[in-house]
Amino acid sequence: MKVVLTGATGFIGSHILTQLRKHGHEVTALVRDDDQADVVAGRGATPSVGDLHDRPSVARQLGDADGAIHTASPGDATSADLDSAVVDAAIEAFAGTGKPYLHVSGLWIYGANPDITEQSPMRPPALVAWKAPIESRLLDAVGMRAVVIVSGSAYGDGGGGIPGLLLGSPRNADGKLIMIGSGAQHWPTVHVADLADVFVRVLENDSARGYYVIGNGVFSTVAELTEAAAAAVGAPGAVPGSDEEARARLGDHLAEVLLHDQGTTAARARSELGWQPSRPTLVDEFRRGSYRREP
Repeated sequence: MKVVLTGATGFIGSHILTQLRKHGHEVTALVRDDDQADVVAGRGATPSVGDLHDRPSVARQLGDADGAIHTASPGDATSADLDSAVVDAAIEAFAGTGKPYLHVSGLWIYGANPDITEQSPMRPPALVAWKAPIESRLLDAVGMRAVVIVSGSAYGDGGGGIPGLLLGSPRNADGKLIMIGSGAQHWPTVHVADLADVFVRVLENDSARGYYVIGNGVFSTVAELTEAAAAAVGAPGAVPGSDEEARARLGDHLAEVLLHDQGTTAARARSELGWQPSRPTLVDEFRRGSYRREP
């Protein structure tokens, strides 16, 4: 297939690009500058420099493709406008064609819930409240195969925002890492290579549509994750923090989502796509894998 990919230089998008090329797909990567163009060209994609906020331009790019995957995110106040522009471009280009458009999202949209499925009610906190209306507009579009892949926190290969947050945790007077909150809450996670596998499986499965909730089914607590992160950076351990400390450190909105207790088994992806996560857990990656920092 000829696939347009956004975010191809990002943590998730770069792994999706690798998987797409392994499966023989031709990839056009929409990038913002010449430096990014050089990076994706080196990884086997055809670069196209432009502005993802430019809906007509993006729609024209998509019109020549067999499908599209959107993972780009500035991670700031412009994120909603960018997602909205790309979704509207996809609807313009793909409505009535039956072509697939895959859109990344995150499990935070469900709020606190230890057993999230695609049928779970969405209770998005303020940080991600803008996502649901855009995703609804996409899934209501007629005549295209729209899919929203709702991921747990991605990790692996030494990267990812959540692992970085834990590795950079502040320390107490004894040098121990301070947990986010009490540490009793669970965070759903997924290795980025396993997540990329989901995207390719969805792209290649003509019946895949709607929401897919993705996590590796490992229910580690923040305490377990922070203890493992301490091992990775050579700290003597970790200690519980508090909700107040987390808010002071991270701000109210980010602290709110990180204090939530969440979990999922990704049953739909396993049964319909034949997906089985196979990479090491985040705890294992911290203790023995890609995040381990040699003394």
